[in-house]
Amino acid sequence: MDIGLIGLPLSGKTTIFNLLTHSHAETSAFGGKAESRRGLAPVPDPRLDWLSQLYHPRKVTPAQLQVVDVPGLARGESQGPNRFLNDVRLVDALIHVVRGFASELGEAPKPFQDIEDMELELGLSDLDLVEKRRQRIQSGKKVTPEQRHEMELLDRLHEALEAGERLDSLDLNDEDRRLISGYQFLTLKPMIWLLNLDDETFKSGQYPDRDQIEEAAHAKHIPVVLMAGAMEQEIQDLDAEDREEFMRDLGIEETGTARLSRATYDHLGLISFLTAGEDEVRAWTITRGTLAKEAAGKIHSDIERGFIRAEVVAFEALKAAGNIARAREQGAVRLEGKDYAMQDGDIVNFRFNV
Repeated sequence: MDIGLIGLPLSGKTTIFNLLTHSHAETSAFGGKAESRRGLAPVPDPRLDWLSQLYHPRKVTPAQLQVVDVPGLARGESQGPNRFLNDVRLVDALIHVVRGFASELGEAPKPFQDIEDMELELGLSDLDLVEKRRQRIQSGKKVTPEQRHEMELLDRLHEALEAGERLDSLDLNDEDRRLISGYQFLTLKPMIWLLNLDDETFKSGQYPDRDQIEEAAHAKHIPVVLMAGAMEQEIQDLDAEDREEFMRDLGIEETGTARLSRATYDHLGLISFLTAGEDEVRAWTITRGTLAKEAAGKIHSDIERGFIRAEVVAFEALKAAGNIARAREQGAVRLEGKDYAMQDGDIVNFRFNV
């Protein structure tokens, strides 16, 4: 699953990228990096920690998100749709990192204005694509019935974008989405607003423009996640014992990266199923509603092809039992067929024959 980080310069995108990917890309007080960065972000999952203590595996593999950090978008650019946004056209979702702290240049935060500026830029970029496609259809020698349908749809999209609406606010059916799937419209992608705050503002929860942002987020069905990037960096740099004590002193139950990962999963309709044993404990990302046979294919196509049954125990049931033997004795381990809809936290052993 690919996630694009977007935002204005000095919003702290590089800090968030480093936190998510556990990397150490350099930040600049003046922004302005020229190229996008890519990295893999492990998804925090305390269930893996518990399973590791139970099985003592040789390897632990968390679920991962591919993160793309694109250069910051400068206000007032006069070159038309921002060229850097092309780098995130192929991602599955967008995280807009919004500055909620005073910048190193002394500028006060204006998070709602930053959000509006970015939404405008995304809309203009989509509008440019719509207008170019309309022109291509109109300039053709012959318009096919499918193109006429597409043209009617493009007119709807054009009207919505001209009015400042996101395309995900439209009631599009499956055929509509099929027709425009190749354009990768940015305002059709799931969006999360990540408010990057200073320590004190994060602790209070009273960030600038809060009412306006919450109202807009509710209207647009966009999740808002609060994070103090600088403080998160301090937490991540500590060893496990000191990290727990530091978070306890601050009254923080989980890290911002964990909250962001969970919000991303929820917004994209994703869940994780788990496999566990002495060789490896691993989380596998699937879409909610995925059936057992299809989930088996995430591990290997041979397992899907030769699927017989899925031996399943819910994580919480295994944890309550203490180990797999007692879970079996308590009847918590069950056999499911190919049409079983996988649940988040299912621990699975697939039976197959090829």
